[in-house]
Amino acid sequence: MSLNRVTIIGHLGQDPEVRQLPKSQQSVATFSVATDESFTGKDGNRQERAEWHRIVVYGKLAQTCGEYLKKGRQVYVEGRLQTRDYEDRNGGARRYRTEIIAQRVQFLGTKPEGPGGEAERPADDDIPF
Repeated sequence: MSLNRVTIIGHLGQDPEVRQLPKSQQSVATFSVATDESFTGKDGNRQERAEWHRIVVYGKLAQTCGEYLKKGRQVYVEGRLQTRDYEDRNGGARRYRTEIIAQRVQFLGTKPEGPGGEAERPADDDIPF
């Protein structure tokens, strides 16, 4: 028996890129998510390290991610790891890329900013104090 399951919580590094697969016309969204960790180094100083994860989402969930996710938004991603290989455009060297194929994406934190560049907030009349 084996298990290929990944769960991460992090922040988007850029807005999702949504496109249609040529043959099936199925939607696919790709974006990167950063996770971080803090640790004490050998010298006793506190250090932080970020790890970047490439996320791939298919179908209706891909369209939803493209509509609601923006750079900096915090997300919960659940899926499986997949490594694929391809040839580099500059010289044809074999390259490998490990991705998280997401089955579940949950939006965390605040909603994306509104069209005016400011985060959406209630009108002053709606504030109860």
